[in-house]
Amino acid sequence: MAAANAPITMKEALTLPSLGINPQFINFTHVTMESEKYICIRETAPQNSVVIVDMSMPAQPLRRPITADSALMNPNSRILALKGDSEPVKMFDRTANLQGNQIINYRCDPSEKWLVLIGIAQGPPERPQLVKGNMQLFSVDQQRSQALEAHAASFSTFKVAGNDNASILISFASRSFNAGQLTSKLHVIELGAVPGHLLFSGINISYVYHMKCNGVLVSFVCFYAVPKEVFVLGKPSFTKKQADLFFPPDFADDFPVSMQISQKYGLIYVITKQGLLFVYDLETASAVYRNRISPDPIFLTTDASSVGGFYAVNRRGQVLLATVNEATIVPFVSGQLNNLELAVNLAKRGNLPGAENLVVQRFQELFSQAKYKEAAELAAESPQGILRTPDTVAKFQSVPVQAGQTPPLLQYFGTLLTRGKLNAFESLELSRLVVNQNKKNLLENWLAEDKLECTEELGDLVKTVDNDLALKIYIKARATPKVVAAFAERREFDKILIYSKQVGYNPDYLFLLQTILRTDPQAAVNFALMMSQMEGGCPVDYNTITDLFLQRNLIREATAFLLDVLKPNLPEHGFLQTKVLEINLVTFPNVADAILANGMFSHYDRPRIGQLCEKAGLYIRALQHYTELPDIKRVIVNTHAIEPQALVEFFGTLSREWALECMKDLLLVNLRGNLQIIVQTAKEYCEQLGVDGCIKLFEQFKSYEGLYFFLGSYLSSSEDPEIHFKYIEAAAKTGQIKEVERVTRESNFYDPEKTKNFLMEAKLPDARPLINVCDRFGFVPDLTHYLYVNNMLRYIEGYVQKVNPGNAPLVVGQLLDDECAEDFIKGLILSVRSLLPVEPLVEECEKRNRLRLLTQFLEHLVSEGSQDVHVHNALGKIIIDSGDNPEHFLTTNPYYDSRVVGKYCEKRDPTLAVVAYRRGQCDDELIIVTNKNSLFKLQARYVVERMDGDLWEKVLSPDNEYRRQLIDQVVSTALPESKSPDQVSATVKAFMTADLPHELIELLEKIVLQNSAFSGNFNLQNLLILTAIKADPSRVMDYINRLDNFDGPAIGEVAVEAQLYEEAFAIFKKFNLNVQAVNVLLDNIHSIDRAVEFAFRVEEEAVWSQVAKAQLREGLVSEAIESFIRADDVTQFLEVIKAAEDANVYHDLVKYLLMVRQKSKEPKVDSELIYAYAKIDRLGEIEEFILMPNVANLQNVGDRLYDEALYEAAKIIFRFTSNWAKLAVTHVKLNEFQSAVDAARKANSSKTWKEVCFACVDAEEFRLAQICGLNIIIQVDDLEEVSEYYQNRGCFSELISLMESGLGLERAHMGIFTELGVLYARYRPEKLMEHIKLFSTRLNIPKLIRACDEQQHWKELTYLYIQYDEFDNAATTIMNHSPEAWDHMQFKDVVVKVANVELYYKAVHFYLQEHPDLINDLLNVIALRVDHTRVVDIMRKAGQLRLVKPYMVAVQSNNVSAVNEALNEIYAEEEDYDRLRESIELHDNFDQIGLAQKIEKHELLEMRRVAAYIYKKAGRWKQSIALSKKDNLYKDCMETCSQSGERELSEELLVYFIEQGKKECFAACLFVCYDLIRADVALELAWMNNMIDFAFPYLLQFIREYTSKVDELIKYKLESLDEVKAKEKEEKDMVAQQNMYAQLLPLALPAPPMPGMGGGFAPPPMGGMGMPSMPPFGMPPMGPY
Repeated sequence: MAAANAPITMKEALTLPSLGINPQFINFTHVTMESEKYICIRETAPQNSVVIVDMSMPAQPLRRPITADSALMNPNSRILALKGDSEPVKMFDRTANLQGNQIINYRCDPSEKWLVLIGIAQGPPERPQLVKGNMQLFSVDQQRSQALEAHAASFSTFKVAGNDNASILISFASRSFNAGQLTSKLHVIELGAVPGHLLFSGINISYVYHMKCNGVLVSFVCFYAVPKEVFVLGKPSFTKKQADLFFPPDFADDFPVSMQISQKYGLIYVITKQGLLFVYDLETASAVYRNRISPDPIFLTTDASSVGGFYAVNRRGQVLLATVNEATIVPFVSGQLNNLELAVNLAKRGNLPGAENLVVQRFQELFSQAKYKEAAELAAESPQGILRTPDTVAKFQSVPVQAGQTPPLLQYFGTLLTRGKLNAFESLELSRLVVNQNKKNLLENWLAEDKLECTEELGDLVKTVDNDLALKIYIKARATPKVVAAFAERREFDKILIYSKQVGYNPDYLFLLQTILRTDPQAAVNFALMMSQMEGGCPVDYNTITDLFLQRNLIREATAFLLDVLKPNLPEHGFLQTKVLEINLVTFPNVADAILANGMFSHYDRPRIGQLCEKAGLYIRALQHYTELPDIKRVIVNTHAIEPQALVEFFGTLSREWALECMKDLLLVNLRGNLQIIVQTAKEYCEQLGVDGCIKLFEQFKSYEGLYFFLGSYLSSSEDPEIHFKYIEAAAKTGQIKEVERVTRESNFYDPEKTKNFLMEAKLPDARPLINVCDRFGFVPDLTHYLYVNNMLRYIEGYVQKVNPGNAPLVVGQLLDDECAEDFIKGLILSVRSLLPVEPLVEECEKRNRLRLLTQFLEHLVSEGSQDVHVHNALGKIIIDSGDNPEHFLTTNPYYDSRVVGKYCEKRDPTLAVVAYRRGQCDDELIIVTNKNSLFKLQARYVVERMDGDLWEKVLSPDNEYRRQLIDQVVSTALPESKSPDQVSATVKAFMTADLPHELIELLEKIVLQNSAFSGNFNLQNLLILTAIKADPSRVMDYINRLDNFDGPAIGEVAVEAQLYEEAFAIFKKFNLNVQAVNVLLDNIHSIDRAVEFAFRVEEEAVWSQVAKAQLREGLVSEAIESFIRADDVTQFLEVIKAAEDANVYHDLVKYLLMVRQKSKEPKVDSELIYAYAKIDRLGEIEEFILMPNVANLQNVGDRLYDEALYEAAKIIFRFTSNWAKLAVTHVKLNEFQSAVDAARKANSSKTWKEVCFACVDAEEFRLAQICGLNIIIQVDDLEEVSEYYQNRGCFSELISLMESGLGLERAHMGIFTELGVLYARYRPEKLMEHIKLFSTRLNIPKLIRACDEQQHWKELTYLYIQYDEFDNAATTIMNHSPEAWDHMQFKDVVVKVANVELYYKAVHFYLQEHPDLINDLLNVIALRVDHTRVVDIMRKAGQLRLVKPYMVAVQSNNVSAVNEALNEIYAEEEDYDRLRESIELHDNFDQIGLAQKIEKHELLEMRRVAAYIYKKAGRWKQSIALSKKDNLYKDCMETCSQSGERELSEELLVYFIEQGKKECFAACLFVCYDLIRADVALELAWMNNMIDFAFPYLLQFIREYTSKVDELIKYKLESLDEVKAKEKEEKDMVAQQNMYAQLLPLALPAPPMPGMGGGFAPPPMGGMGMPSMPPFGMPPMGPY
């Protein structure tokens, strides 16, 4: 069946691989689709993620990195549910029939009262390939389950006739094999039904309405649903239905996998695994349709409720959408199935076309039988409302009303109301009946329930009884003008704007505003503001609105409106900004001032507003608006009327030059009065005006007061010295002495020299400012001189005593220079006393040689207990100069500074300087003075006593030219005199640090060897020997012999380090340190013989141990082992073992190891002993040793023996340790293969098996090799290695035998089957296909594909590609190697599954070349997937279009241009005009004109007629008519003229018929083209050509038509007269209101009233806005009011 005519249409919504989904995840466990909105795919490689595909935008999948066991999307919203570790909620337990089943579906009904669980299991033994389905139905209310046999199930609801509540149905499909019979059934059963007692969730309450119809009182019933749970007895229930599922023979093992139910159409969709679709009617279980929708297995479906179909997903990743073909399903059921009742029910249920004739016919039958109720119900349920027309209403109206019965018309309307909503015509007719009976409440109820369709006509009808209800109807009907008029009548003007915006309507806003303004100005303002906020801008110009307010002198309202609408401050509103300011400056200046203060406008006429502000006395506003300096100067002098602060702020807006000019004018006008403003301005804007400019301005007017106040505010922020000086100057000149004093005290920025000079010149009565400057900046001598000269001695005393006593020395010095009296100076000094700094005072007096002046002062301080160093320094200097026992002072006074006093004494007496320096430890100064004066004895004694390392380093430095003299004094005098060990120690240490060994030896010999107090000192003896070792080794041996109290071990080590080995040996012998002594012999003297001799002499084990180690180092292994045995030393057994192995002296090693074992239990020792036995071939001792207790590491020993090819010994060890793996390999090395296999069996290790196996293969022991190989190949990782080993050695048959034996193993895996397949492909191709077919599910197909490709087994390769779902490669292989691989049926199955569309066209070429007789069969298979245009092009280029004619006929329903043109070309060549005409009528996508031109000259008449038909379809009327005229096809000519709608063509055809004498054609043309031909033309032609009789029927029809039109017009005119009269008064009132507002104000403001005149003004003419005077709104002008 052609796809276009099928009742179910299929299309590919998308493919998952095209979205990047890996095909391995397109399966039941990874893909979920819970609704038609989303698909969810769970990926686990290369990383865990979840992909969500939104079906509304599938090209944009959402991928998230999420790990979950499963994932589901919420059916309605973007919420993802993941299965992780949380426990699910248990609903029920599985029944027994579902145990061991794979669960494939779980569903619930809409009420969630019923649940169903479906699983599948392996089929019965007699037919295992048929999957068995099991179902468990569970009732939530009853908590009971029922087990059934079913593969798929689904819930649905269905309303049974006579039952107001929907029934819950379950539909399930099953396919079972019982007693050798295969049964396939579909069941539809109602759930929860009780016979005679049905549970409903609602009841219907009826209302009875009474009205008159044609004078008869009737009752009218309407039903309304009321929620309430009641039991209704005797309601009909759904009858159980069942039907057979008919499976084709090719689908014998197929079974249902899913079921979906379309509530929209009442259809059941059953989908099978192999892609079959069964469609059944839900109500009757009647079969509707069956077809295969997918060549690939389908594993997932979901309901597509929005379109009444379903989605299906197959293994290729195609997402298929199945929908009902609304245009063909009803004709299909009525025609193909011949089921008229089902066709009508489908049409009514789904509102589908195709059953119109049946429904109309049935309606006529019922009406003719007076079954008006049934006819009404049929009309109400008619599909697509084909019977709900005015004709139907007229039919019911025409039925006479029987007495006592309900009129059929009301029965009809009642049925419609119970079914749903009435259409416009029905609503109007019913409402007319209700309005006539004044039953307004019925209309309200119906409108509330949305039972009526609102129209403007309905609103007009209802308006006669209820304006509010009419307004609701107008709104619903979107009768915008009527809604606006209704709001206006209700004075709800704000709602007009809201409604107009909602519906996009533009009313007459100006008229509305005028109407509101007349009664409520404030409401008019609000309305105008609402208009201004409308989207798209205000519909009325702002200026016009303003003039409407001003016309009524509503200044405040106009201002309020303008202030609101002008908030955006746009440039285009400049005129209106000026206007609002003008009207307020003239009438309400304070309002204008507030507006200007707000700063909301910036685009008005500023000069004009400035002038008005000046006139209104708003001088500051005038200043803000003027832009010329003369205007500003004129206004700014009115300071009496300007707020000072505002004026100051205004100065900030001027330029520097203009501001200074204005300030100068203000000072000229009133210096005293305006000075404060000028000062404040200068303070505020000093940065803009410039400080210099302001200063010059004040100085120009000699206003030191202004300068003082201005600089006073600027001073704190300025660092300019000139500013600070000018401020001091201004303050001084204005008498602000305190301010001068403060600034001179606090400021850091004035020029001190300049300020000092100014103050001295000013000679202020108060000297404090000058004191501040001089004190702070070091002008104390100048200050002192100024005050002394000006006899201001009290200021000198005050300065010294109170201001800065620290500067008293400078004052004293200056007074001494000025030759002031000593008494005043002494008194001044004594008055300060302790506050006076002594050091500078002494310095000042000392410079002037007047130090004795301070004697009394200093003694006074000492008597007061002063410890000031400077006091005592000065007093010491005075004593030294006087010579009054200075040594006593220098040694007893603790407070003077030794460095200062010593320096003072150097030139007077150096010994006194040494005393002073020694007392203060002034090292450098003392050294210098003693060197300078050759006082080396004093220096030596001081250095020894100081014991200071740094001092010693300095005096013993090679750079000291006096070092030798000092050393001589230390050695000869200072150190012999010392009795302190510390001093001696420090001195020795200093000599050592200074690296003076010879001097040190000289020093130490004098102390140690010459019977001094330190002769037996341990440390000094050590030091003497060590120094000799370092400086004079020849003396060391003498010192060793002469001295006894020294550290022998330490000195011996030092001697060794100094390479004095004999001296070291002597020291160790002297102190009985034998080990150290022998070490010297061995390590330093290198004499093993002397060491052995020494060891025999002392006979100590430690000595022998050292000798043994040395012998071992020298390679004397046997001698070393003998020495170790003498030393009984086992610590070096590791070194001994290594040395013995290197020297191959295993017999000696055995003796040593036996000794070691007696003292130590070391694994190494026992292990080496076994190894040594093996090396000397003492295998018996090995067996005895390992049987005895030991700690040997036997495993390592065995491995070592094996590695060194000592296989017999290794075999003993491995057998003892049960190391079967190593034992097996050892047997192999010994060629004991059977034993090796036995050991390998015990080891059971893959590595061992491989080693033994490979050895057996190399030895050609294939039987044993196979035993080993069977234990290897069960390990996947080792299989390939075994195979390669056999093949590399050419053992192909043995390898195949091994693999074939491995197939029967219990642990046989895929690798064995695959490897055997590869071997067959290489060496036994005749067995390959049989192997592949037998074990296709256990093969690694990709690997075997590569092997078949390499070996060119094309048939087998194709089979493998198909099994691996690589259909592209399969198709390519078949086409490339067709002699071996091609099979037509197989190729058809493959080609529909390929993903690369190019392979379709390659297949077309392939079949065209090799199998042209089967090409149509191929094309029919791939028709849904190929580009038909491309296929036609291929065939056209090959010249074989006729070959694919059946294919093109099958796909022509797609209306493809290339197909249409090819078929039309074939039909034209075949002269098959019937098919050609049919093709043209049904398919218009082709070059119509080209085809027409091609066949218009065809020799066949029917072909030329087709050309004329094509011209007619293309709108080329003249060419069609001309072609028809040529062939005398006059009927075609007339029909073409009629369809063209062109009067000229019709009249030309009449003339043609007259010319040809075709009178009958003339008459027929008048009838056919009746609507186009003018009556006067027809009469004229008929009269002139004597054809009145032939035109008479036309004339009769024409007269009848126009008479009827005139009658209708007269009737309409008469009906309209009353309505016209009723509206005349209303129109007159409206015109009067419009004329009241016809005149507008001019743009200029009205002048204020003159004295003696009224306050009003005459309205201007309409031409005041530049337009000619004209009456408003088309009405006559009216006089002024």
